[in-house]
Amino acid sequence: MLTAKRLSLLKNILRQPAAPFREQHVARYVSAHLARVGVAHFFDPVGNLVVGVATAAAYQRLLNRRTTSVDKNEPVRIFIAHMDHPGFHGVKWLAGNRLAVKWHGGSPLKHLSGARLWLADDNGEITNSTVKARLIKPKLQKAGWAIDCAEVQFQTPDGMLLAERYAGRQAKSLFGSFAFRSHCWISGKRLYTRAADDLVGVFAIVSTAIDLHRRNAGAPFIGLLTRAEEVGFVGAVKHFELGWLAAAKRPLVCVSLEASRTLPGARVGKGPVVRLGDRRTPFESGALQVLSEIAEKTLPKAHQRRLMDGGACEATAATAWGLPTVGITLPLGNYHNQGFEGGMDCPRIEGPAPEFVHLDDISGELKLCRALMSLGLPWSDPWQKMRIRLVKNARTYNNLL
Repeated sequence: MLTAKRLSLLKNILRQPAAPFREQHVARYVSAHLARVGVAHFFDPVGNLVVGVATAAAYQRLLNRRTTSVDKNEPVRIFIAHMDHPGFHGVKWLAGNRLAVKWHGGSPLKHLSGARLWLADDNGEITNSTVKARLIKPKLQKAGWAIDCAEVQFQTPDGMLLAERYAGRQAKSLFGSFAFRSHCWISGKRLYTRAADDLVGVFAIVSTAIDLHRRNAGAPFIGLLTRAEEVGFVGAVKHFELGWLAAAKRPLVCVSLEASRTLPGARVGKGPVVRLGDRRTPFESGALQVLSEIAEKTLPKAHQRRLMDGGACEATAATAWGLPTVGITLPLGNYHNQGFEGGMDCPRIEGPAPEFVHLDDISGELKLCRALMSLGLPWSDPWQKMRIRLVKNARTYNNLL
């Protein structure tokens, strides 16, 4: 069960407006919260938020620190989640209180005209009970997998022209996405929200960092909260290109935390998924064996295992940079706000809809993250128990050889 305090933290993160390259509100809120509870963190040169160490120098010291007899062969666990969600940027003001926008990332493809929107700038959301916005004139990309561009039609009291408030270049400071009855709400054990992907992953990393800090564990932990994942893992790629991880003298293992489209064998409410791979690549088999054994022990009959090939994730980028990688994902209803599974605030199938996840799945993910930070896991020889079982079985057939 999520405690009331942790549930409040989750809701506060979900309230933050976010789009690719417009993650500042999430980053500010998380940074301020980490500062309040005393968890070290810093921003890398491209604006990713690194959790668990206070400076780039401290980060590199952790990656290069000699292991002792206590933590021999313990890899540094690098938990990765992204702070953005698909959305649009303002381009320019048009006549009649309209704003031309450019979409970034995936999106619904049907029933788009007239959809409700939220908009924000660096100071916060500008849409409210009196300033409302709708999507008009949407155009899909040539490949047809997402919106390319559109217009936003504002409705304001007394015909107030927003273009006068956000004149000229400031139109480009606006960003937004689809709006629903609230930033987030709970029905039964479903948590509905405009952006579970991947703000719930952000919450899981923040929560894990707080737990480790309170235990004063000194565990080999890094949280990497990235930017612009939805347009090709841009923040993660830029971080890997810094060369800090490539220069590490300790073993590393990356843990991608995601919320991924529901698929047969990966259902909402049946537990977090030990992700065997994504659409582009399988994950590292040895580290997956460690994670699988942890899941069997920590969440017996309350987790799932699947190749989640409905999309790609930052584990692909980590793998491309030669980093051993595993993944934990939450089954996600209405992936990228597409009403595949329906539910509340989804009037038309495959039209704009809030994403949803299950509270028990979130609780399970937190347990897996904490368990992954245990010392003494068989990272250096993850298949030892399997070999022993196979050899024992083979010996029973000696008389037949």
